[in-house]
Parts: sequence; structure tokens; C-alpha cells
Amino acid sequence: MSKITTNVKRILAELPSGVGLVVAAKGRQTDEIIEAIEAGVTTIGENYLQEAEVAFSSIGNRVKWHLIGHLQRNKIKKAVGLFDLVQTVDSIEVARELDARCRQAGKAMPVLVEVNSGREAAKSGVFPENVELLVREIATLHNICIQGLMTMGPAVDNAEEIRPFFVLTRRIYEAIQSISLPGVEMKYLSMGMSDSYKIAVSEGANIVRLGREIFEK
Repeated sequence: MSKITTNVKRILAELPSGVGLVVAAKGRQTDEIIEAIEAGVTTIGENYLQEAEVAFSSIGNRVKWHLIGHLQRNKIKKAVGLFDLVQTVDSIEVARELDARCRQAGKAMPVLVEVNSGREAAKSGVFPENVELLVREIATLHNICIQGLMTMGPAVDNAEEIRPFFVLTRRIYEAIQSISLPGVEMKYLSMGMSDSYKIAVSEGANIVRLGREIFEK
């Protein structure tokens, strides 16, 4: 078996039941992505619309497609046609534009709200203290549906240092879940990448986003 196939099978075997794998395909060739799919991957995450278009033209609807990079407002129309779920909604302005484009396309788009759990000025995502307000605002829209939260957390030297940020995001997720807002279904908590996914899973993540662990190990 090739490296990619071996890695996919290992990770799928080790992830607990109920934890979904999104393969982060940033910078990867289409044949690498196809190899991961043939090994058992069912969801591909793309950071950039242009790369997603290239891969989608060869792969199509064989898999689900998640946008895991920042969503620019001028790219929303195209994103609606490509993606099955957007993990990175972080403002009401983006949410309204996405809702309008989905309405035009006759589509309902599930989304996750991106939490800037480290409160980093240079990163996208909504600060933790503002997540519930944003969720309540987005819940009034009709063509997008909140299905959970996503966070990256800050870059750290030791993966264990990221744990408090995952704990914080899980607590926000659980708090919103507990108030049962109409039109909001808190079922996905997307946390953890190649260097931190085991910590994320231990703190409640049920989606992990792995790139290097698939393609470079």
C-alpha cells in the first residue's frame, strides 16, 4: 500500500466511532486526493475556492466537500455551487450573503460558526464571548442552517498547550446546545489538525481536519 492509503486506513481505524475525518487538501494534487478517497475518505476539506474547483472538476460528488478556509464575500456565489458545508462562517455579513446566494440557488447550506478561541487579531473567527450572539443572528436566516462550531486555536510549540482552547470551544458548543435555539442544530464540533487531533478528540471534537497526517507521514 502507498503512504497515503496506509495513513488513511490507520487514522480511520484509530478514530473513535462518531468522529468524522475531513481530509485537508490544501496544496495537494488531484491524484493524491483521489488516492485518499479510494482508501476510504468520504469528506474533503478545501481552503481555497480555486483549488476546490480544480479537484471538483475531476472528482465531483463522489465525496462531500467542506470549506475549511476563510470565506471571502466575493467568492460566496461560487462556494454555494461547490460545497456541501461551510465550516468558517464568522460574521453576520458573510452569513447574510451566503443565505442570499443559497436562496437564489434553491439550496439550504449547513454551516459551522468559526470560533477564534485564541482571540488572535490576525485570525478570522468570532471571539468566544460573541459566539452566542452571532448564532442567534444567523438563526433568523432561512437558507443556511447552523450545525455546530469550528476552531483552529493558536499556533503553539507543544500540542498540549492548545487543550484549553479546545475546552473553551467545547463549553461554548455545549452552552448553545443547552438553550435549544430554533433553527440551530449543534451536532458538529470541528477541532484539531494533524498535530492536535488526538487532544481535540479527547476534548469532544467529532470532526477532525487532517492534511499532513494523511499526505506527509
